[in-house]
Amino acid sequence: MLIAFSDLRFNAAALVADGHATAEISARALPAPPARFHKRSSVFAARVRLACAASLLAAAVTAPAAAQARTRPTPALPDSAATPDSAPAPGGPFDRLHFRSIGPATMSGRIDDIAVSERDPRIFYIAAATGGLWKTTNNGVSLTPVFDSAGSSSVGAVTIPADDPNLVWVGTGENNNRQSSSWGDGVYKSTNGGKSWANMGLRDSKQVARIVIDPIDHDIVYVAALGDLWKSGGERGIYKSTDGGSTWTRVLDAGPDAGGTALVMDPTNNKTLYAATYQRRRTSWGMNGGGPKSGIWKSSDAGRTWTRLTKGLPEGAMGRIGLDIFRRNTSIVYARV
Repeated sequence: MLIAFSDLRFNAAALVADGHATAEISARALPAPPARFHKRSSVFAARVRLACAASLLAAAVTAPAAAQARTRPTPALPDSAATPDSAPAPGGPFDRLHFRSIGPATMSGRIDDIAVSERDPRIFYIAAATGGLWKTTNNGVSLTPVFDSAGSSSVGAVTIPADDPNLVWVGTGENNNRQSSSWGDGVYKSTNGGKSWANMGLRDSKQVARIVIDPIDHDIVYVAALGDLWKSGGERGIYKSTDGGSTWTRVLDAGPDAGGTALVMDPTNNKTLYAATYQRRRTSWGMNGGGPKSGIWKSSDAGRTWTRLTKGLPEGAMGRIGLDIFRRNTSIVYARV
């Protein structure tokens, strides 16, 4: 049923004066419908006309109030009012130190390690879990990929000695537990700042967590090999080379299911090392991220013998552990369990 309203007019005016709103609505009645329209059609038309009038009346009354609320001035704060941004900053030495992103500009994925030259801090290397190795010589203003010619683009560890930024050791295979974690093909060495690389073995280590270079004799190198994420065995544990990587000896073996996940050397005594082992296994249906073979170890004879440290640590099976030594007082060792 089609009903035509050819002469229905509504005029609404909202006036704001002295804070009061008035509304005027006028409607001229429809002429009587032709005889051919049923009586119900006239009733329906009247209801529609009344509904439209009510809607316009509501709009005319509420609009001035909303406009008045938008134009109401915001009271000014007194000069003495303090805001959180204007509050004086604490007096700590790092309160004004803020981090900022220096690249890459696009999404770079996981960053596994960073090695900074102590002789020239403008030079440092960045190890990406699936993006190779990047180098900067201008404090991060620009970054250059230097590992594209290697056999793996997954890097888990990078280190340089304090006195020679051109001697670079890289451990391939990210030391992470994701289902998408990538593996590598051993450790690499560069003697010219990343211009060329040589694979130095441990190809079956799959994932390398840390590398430590002896600060006195650079031919002595330690590697924390985490091992295959998906199966037991392989080259895992703590390895040592005394001939610049030509040969390797496993000096700490925590079993076929545990590998080395952390390794630090006492900066005042190159015979003292701390290591952490990590028992784990990834499967297609889940992840076992801990076990009795996870723990912290100490060697006082350059890795010949190791003693497991348990005093003050959590009891039972542990997971992934991180280690570091306080340089000012090397008897203080930090462990993240």
